[in-house]
Amino acid sequence: MSTSYVKTQHITFSEEKDALTLKCGSRLLPFTVAYETYGQLNADKSNAVLILHAFTGDAHAAGLHEGESKPGWWDDMIGPGKAFDTNKYFMISSNVLGSCKGTTGPGSIDPKTGKPYGLSFPVITIHDMVAVQKRLLDHLGIKKLLSVAGGSMGGMQAVAWAVLYPQMLHSAIVIAACHRHTAQQIAFHEVGRQAIAADPDWQNGDYYGKSIAKRGLAVARMVGHITYMSWTSMEQKFGRKLVGKEALGYDFSKDFEVEGYLQYRGQSFVDRFDANSYLYLTKAMDYFDITEGTKKLSDAFAQVKADLLVISFTSDWLYPSAQSKEMVRALKANDVEVSYVELKSDYGHDAFLVECTEQSRVVMNYLSKVFVERVGS
Repeated sequence: MSTSYVKTQHITFSEEKDALTLKCGSRLLPFTVAYETYGQLNADKSNAVLILHAFTGDAHAAGLHEGESKPGWWDDMIGPGKAFDTNKYFMISSNVLGSCKGTTGPGSIDPKTGKPYGLSFPVITIHDMVAVQKRLLDHLGIKKLLSVAGGSMGGMQAVAWAVLYPQMLHSAIVIAACHRHTAQQIAFHEVGRQAIAADPDWQNGDYYGKSIAKRGLAVARMVGHITYMSWTSMEQKFGRKLVGKEALGYDFSKDFEVEGYLQYRGQSFVDRFDANSYLYLTKAMDYFDITEGTKKLSDAFAQVKADLLVISFTSDWLYPSAQSKEMVRALKANDVEVSYVELKSDYGHDAFLVECTEQSRVVMNYLSKVFVERVGS
């Protein structure tokens, strides 16, 4: 049986009508969006679901690329008979603005200079990412989505979608996310940014074609990866097991398996991600505040028309359940139809990516319900 491969597609918006005015006030044109689709769009275009990726994700959410053996990052959730059933729904997964995975970002060529933007790229926000996704949907001729769905940074985008484009959604699925970053969440990101900035090879962001800020980016990833796990998962996976030795070395080489694991995670990350994109995307998450800092959360949700499903995980200490519950209370205060599920897991924040069995059942049943109630078939 032949394998059906998926391909990443690209659309460049270069016409004046597509110019994007960012929240920072800068104007962006042209810009390119990388995206993939799975399943078939039905005749009345009522079965479209937009998948929103997390911080270091990309448009490749499911299936295989030709010549590769690793499937997309949410392949356990997207496909025939899966939570996002491609026999029923048309899935669209786009790479976010500011990334380094095909959509315009700091590593892209600035048409004015012919060189990579670097730090001259404008600072972007979650709202700007969503605005670019809206442009993509307009291009595809999709006027209303059955749902938007994402975890972590993708969940923030789903929240922004529900607030910014209330008439375009039947539902939103918000997983392991929040409506704004806390001081602790900002603090972890700042450590990562400072690690990159302290690397001489970063060269104030002007390193393209010259060097790679490997040391700083690796440390940033190591810090971030700790927040994605949980105390329990780290104890179960590593404990105090030694690596390649029977006794402590009494030096500063690797003693513990967890040290080797974090170093591996850091080093492998620098081969697939851009240091400047790390800065821009973490700053976008830190800036995210759906209340804009001036109003109550319930006021921010006053115009929401979509049904919502909010999912959190018991061991997620990066985006704890308390933040999800805060959103649920504010949504209910506006009589929004919202379902909340807290799933038991020891995997920490990464649970939405690696522990999909129960999550799949919840999402599958929810989408089926929304399709019947909102679309009527």
